[in-house]
Amino acid sequence: MRAVVLLSGGLDSYTAAAIARAQRFTLFALTIHYGQRHVHEIEAARAVAGALGVEKHLELEVDLRAIGGSSLTSGDPVPHGRDVSAADIPSTYVPARNTIFLSLALGWAEVLGAYDIVIGVNALDYSGYPDCRPEFIAAFERLATLGTRAGVEGAHFRVHTPLIALNKGEIVKKGLELGLDYGLTHSCYDPLPGGRACGTCDSCVLRAKGFREAGARDPALLR
Repeated sequence: MRAVVLLSGGLDSYTAAAIARAQRFTLFALTIHYGQRHVHEIEAARAVAGALGVEKHLELEVDLRAIGGSSLTSGDPVPHGRDVSAADIPSTYVPARNTIFLSLALGWAEVLGAYDIVIGVNALDYSGYPDCRPEFIAAFERLATLGTRAGVEGAHFRVHTPLIALNKGEIVKKGLELGLDYGLTHSCYDPLPGGRACGTCDSCVLRAKGFREAGARDPALLR
């Protein structure tokens, strides 16, 4: 079985990909250069792809900076010390990012003859992004079947979200059970010079919460 996995270089996508590998999928990893603030997560994605032993790692350039609307693709400040349980959608939301990424994964999957796509979205410990919810994923699966030749000819695409109902602590525990080296990953939205995590952006706060709940130390902080 072949699966296209969206691989960002972060903790969640690494864990989701490893779960798919444990389910005996052959992995085709897709990493998007979308104009994000730094290259550290791209470097992490390459390291993670190597650790996973993916069949192929494809990197695509889709620069979203011209569209703007996010502090991750502009010079606007990334929020620090925000209440991550707040209901508002933060400035780090990138408009339609997961829709764009899943569409690219869908196109590659159709060419590969693969009908499974893996994405590490999470609907519990996350920053309130609308494109991480189960309703969105279900809608995209319907779109994938309606909008592709493979779907019209009878194929059914499935978007796997193995982390969607887990909290960060459960995600970390699962990854450690699978033997993952989280020191390879990068999660920070606004790293310090040299790439060290800031520790106070939403992503850093949620990552720290996950390791704390899992009773483990984050190896990325030890390097």
